[in-house]
Amino acid sequence: EQLEESGGGLVPAGGSLRLSCRTSGGAFSNYALGWFRSAAGKEREFVAAISWAAGSVFYGSSVSGRSTISRDIGMNTGYLEIHGLKTEDTARYYCAAGGGYFHTYQYDLWGRGTEVTVSA
Repeated sequence: EQLEESGGGLVPAGGSLRLSCRTSGGAFSNYALGWFRSAAGKEREFVAAISWAAGSVFYGSSVSGRSTISRDIGMNTGYLEIHGLKTEDTARYYCAAGGGYFHTYQYDLWGRGTEVTVSA
C-alpha cells in the first residue's frame, strides 16, 4: 500500500490550497488519516487528522479555524484545505495512515510529501 500526496505548490499569502492524499489500497480502513508538515529546521508538526470510518476531525493549533480535513471513502482519498495561508505555513506536507491522531509514532504508513510555499 502506498500514499501519494498532491496539490502543493506556490501560493500567495492569504490564498487557499487543497491537498489530496490517495491510497492505492485500503490503508485507511479502520484507521485515521493524518496530515503533518515539516518546515526547514523544525520538527514534523501535527496539522490535522480524521478518523476514516467515523469522520471525527482534529486540528493542530497552527491551522485550527482556517482548515478543513475531509475524506472520500469511495475514492480512498483524503483532503486538507487551508485558507488564509501565511508564510509560516510554508513546509512539506505529509499524509499518513495509522491508529492514532496527534503523534508521528501513531502512524505507520507515510507518503513522500508535497511541497507548499506561501509567498509574501
